[in-house]
Amino acid sequence: MILFIILGIILLILSFTLKSNVNPFSKFANALKISGGLLIALGLFSSMFKQIDAGKVGVQSLYGSVQPDVLESGLHLINPLLDVTEFDIQTQNYTMSAIHGEGAQAGDDAIRVLSNDGLEVIIDLTVLFRVSPESAPKIFKQIGVDYSDKIVRPVTRTRIRDNAVYYDAVALYSTKRNEFQQRIFKTIETDFKTRGLVLEQLLIRNINLPTSVKTTIESKINAEQDAQKMTFVLQKEKQEAERKRVEAQGIADYQRIISTGLSDKQLQYEQIKAQKELAASANTKIIFMNGRGNAPVILSDK
Repeated sequence: MILFIILGIILLILSFTLKSNVNPFSKFANALKISGGLLIALGLFSSMFKQIDAGKVGVQSLYGSVQPDVLESGLHLINPLLDVTEFDIQTQNYTMSAIHGEGAQAGDDAIRVLSNDGLEVIIDLTVLFRVSPESAPKIFKQIGVDYSDKIVRPVTRTRIRDNAVYYDAVALYSTKRNEFQQRIFKTIETDFKTRGLVLEQLLIRNINLPTSVKTTIESKINAEQDAQKMTFVLQKEKQEAERKRVEAQGIADYQRIISTGLSDKQLQYEQIKAQKELAASANTKIIFMNGRGNAPVILSDK
């Protein structure tokens, strides 16, 4: 569009030059003038239309003065003198990692912080954020289009270092990891909001400790697991011992009751009841021998 206007102006100047001089090319002056006018008209007409792609907004500026209104996605009719800069309002990520090729910056870009106990902790982090559409003119005017390097990176690294000093290395590595992540999320979210950025998520991908500390932590965890296992075993043994004690007490009580509470008539009743059960069986026969008072002789029919 601008190219058409520039070419049109060049052709107009060339046509006036040829017309003012007597030479064989003077006859082309009118054609060049018409062509130049058409190119200028085409350039102006084309520059009046601006298409904004989906997921983006356009920030308008006129001779360095930024307009407050943004252009949403779609086709717009605008002042041809306006300059439109597009801003991506979709979710963006900025990764700082110690692994080469993973981070936004080349090489080792992990965040190195000092914990409360003076140990160096290496953190790999990913920031998910987006540009607030209504804040795009403010960002363009105050920061520019490279807001990732000017805001996202330095604010994130600074806030992580500021908050890491409240935790010792072991806590960051194990029990306080989620708490630390929530804490830095709140502080970074506030800073982003004042700059026109929206923090969506903060992902701590990895926390690396010095080898000696990591070995100590692993040993401590294993010792705690062994202690918990032994506690469980002891509780189980105590329960089993209690069960056996109750069982023994029950047997002792039963024997005491039997030895002190059974009479001859009760024993005779139990004998008669047992004889009835034997008589009801389909596999036995009961034969009483030698009259009353003797124990019966039971013969199987098989």
